[in-house]
Amino acid sequence: MAAVTATLAAFAATLDHDRLPPEVRERARFLVLDLVGNIVRGRHDAESTPPLLAAVRALGLAAGSAAVFGDSARYTPAGAALLNGALAHSLDFDDTHAAGTLHPGAPVIPAALAAAEMVGADGRTVLSGIVAGYEVTCRLALALPGGDHYDRGYHPTATCGAFGAAAAAARVFGLDERAMQDAFGIALSQAAGSLQFLANGAWTKRFQVGWSAMNGLAAATLAREGFRGAAEAFEGKAGFLRAYAPNPTPERALQDLGTVFELMHTAVKPYPSCRYGHACIDAAIALRAEHALKPEEIEAVTMGLPNKGMLLVGAPLDYKRNPQNVVDGQFSGPFVVACALATGHMGWDSYALLQDPVVRGLLPRITCVEDPEIQALFPAHMAGRLTIRARGQEFTRKVTVAKGEPENFLTEEELRAKFHGLADAVLGRERAAQLADAVLGLDAAPDVNGLMRLGAPMMAARLAGE
Repeated sequence: MAAVTATLAAFAATLDHDRLPPEVRERARFLVLDLVGNIVRGRHDAESTPPLLAAVRALGLAAGSAAVFGDSARYTPAGAALLNGALAHSLDFDDTHAAGTLHPGAPVIPAALAAAEMVGADGRTVLSGIVAGYEVTCRLALALPGGDHYDRGYHPTATCGAFGAAAAAARVFGLDERAMQDAFGIALSQAAGSLQFLANGAWTKRFQVGWSAMNGLAAATLAREGFRGAAEAFEGKAGFLRAYAPNPTPERALQDLGTVFELMHTAVKPYPSCRYGHACIDAAIALRAEHALKPEEIEAVTMGLPNKGMLLVGAPLDYKRNPQNVVDGQFSGPFVVACALATGHMGWDSYALLQDPVVRGLLPRITCVEDPEIQALFPAHMAGRLTIRARGQEFTRKVTVAKGEPENFLTEEELRAKFHGLADAVLGRERAAQLADAVLGLDAAPDVNGLMRLGAPMMAARLAGE
């Protein structure tokens, strides 16, 4: 088996921001901006945040100097990594890597920032760590591959993300190749994450991603202090790839390493829901506008999805047609399409429509099916086909490349608009703009302290009642 652990460790330990292609450096900053906006809003709007904060305080993780975006309090580095990671994933509005079927930013970026606060690292070093973390996370998912990992009930954002977080933090610490391998070996003892949250809309999906950010930071910190980790963490007999999937392809983790960056294959979400539904949301918004469709005119809607999309947003159909909470809605193809058809929009505020009579009236008319043509496009594309029967006619649209995918990426203006749509309500327009500027200028920052300070609300009253 290929020497995956040693090769990835050497790559991550020596990755240099100044030698990265300009487009990779720019995209890394864009991805940080996207994630920070999610964290700021998740800190205040996610229903899972209050008990998560209470547990962090009870565990003694709130007595430190590390920052959490959208929060005026300070935490230990481990607490900050946990919270920033969990909050980043709490709205289900964070970035996605289609072929790996995961969200790489949520575990990686919080670990890198917490490590940077620990050692006073400059912005270039932080971005180097983030790129290293994305590559490790996504390449491990490709080697499993992610679909087989899903079939075993694992959540690859959390499992692969623990290793990416370790790589990011270790690179920020400046660990050498040997210590990086130790960090991977330590993270191996902590890689966990289950898809069982789908059974009842549980908040564990958010928690386990934050936990993987904290695990990665812990693994890198232990390695930094000389703690030995398991050898051959990825390719070993009891290593990650053999233990977590039935038919891994280890060589895929190393394919074109250093020349093709999986970070560039990472998408951002224009809609705060599972990525498998986005192509159909695009289609619904377009068909509604093109044909001036009204909800009362719609007789039936069919969502054509890939197999993995059916698993997450399409089945069981009766359950997906009756979402009772935000997590249910995020993973309900019928709900997100109903919102798009009813309002021409699908945003964070759309979850206020869970019991809306117009949306509820559309839900029984929406069916999800596995579409062979859409399946053939997977995993290269999270495509979808929407067919609407209305006015005695059929209107159909296939979307191969959804908005926000790498080939259809958001512009800086669109990214800033999404960021302000999330952050302004918490920070105010002016402070949110300052934070966005600081993130996009991270490569010139001598440290992350100024950026992290801008992430705190100006008024402690904003936190009242939490």
